[in-house]
Amino acid sequence: MKDIHPTYFIRETRLEEVADLFNLVKKLAEYEKLLADVSASAELFRKNGFGEKSYFQSLLVENKVQSEARYLGFALYFFTFSTFLGKPTLYLEDLFVLPEYRGRGIGKSLLKTLARVAMERDCGRMEWSVLNWNKPAIDFYLTLHAKPMEEWTVYRLTAPDIKTLASQ
Repeated sequence: MKDIHPTYFIRETRLEEVADLFNLVKKLAEYEKLLADVSASAELFRKNGFGEKSYFQSLLVENKVQSEARYLGFALYFFTFSTFLGKPTLYLEDLFVLPEYRGRGIGKSLLKTLARVAMERDCGRMEWSVLNWNKPAIDFYLTLHAKPMEEWTVYRLTAPDIKTLASQ
């Protein structure tokens, strides 16, 4: 699974890149002002994402421009199940793009790739949460037709919207 772009590509994280993935996770925590709350480690990511039981999957955005940062962002996700739909849900735990690379379509490319994964797995929806203060992210998600849940701050793409996003 790859999303090809002239300056970067998106692919599944490999075991040998777990430390790089975890470094991006720490940058996300720093951006969200939650770095002090991070108790995870690269070793826990290895164990829980690449060990005997994998509890998550992840995508890395790798830069093709050698003189710049190697990894530009990531998406970490897993599958839940909707009892009402009787289908799996792709749950996006985190999506992050380095601040200096935002506005270049990388976040949308990550979500398009995830929409394709959701279609391949016959998911009835995609869901994620966003911090209420993160207005740029909220505005971006609304452009994709994601809808805020009334009782929660969770965003959802229904099957038709997943199909629309995946086919763009």
